[in-house]
Amino acid sequence: MIADRVRAIWCRELRRDDIADDDDFFALGGQSVILARIQGAFIEELGVEVPIDQMFVHSTVSSISAYIESSDAVAP
Repeated sequence: MIADRVRAIWCRELRRDDIADDDDFFALGGQSVILARIQGAFIEELGVEVPIDQMFVHSTVSSISAYIESSDAVAP
């Protein structure tokens, strides 16, 4: 399931193990450098490229997972 993989990436990059589907990336302490690392992990681990602007719009595990599962996310 994409949400589990996204959560695992977020947990690793944010150095947390308690991220829920509706937790906001920025409220968890996320910032642009971490966002760039997550963007790279999405490409490497999920095989999808998520534009940085969409990562700002979809700032929860649930929201970004739904975006990735949609036809809007593209292979790099």
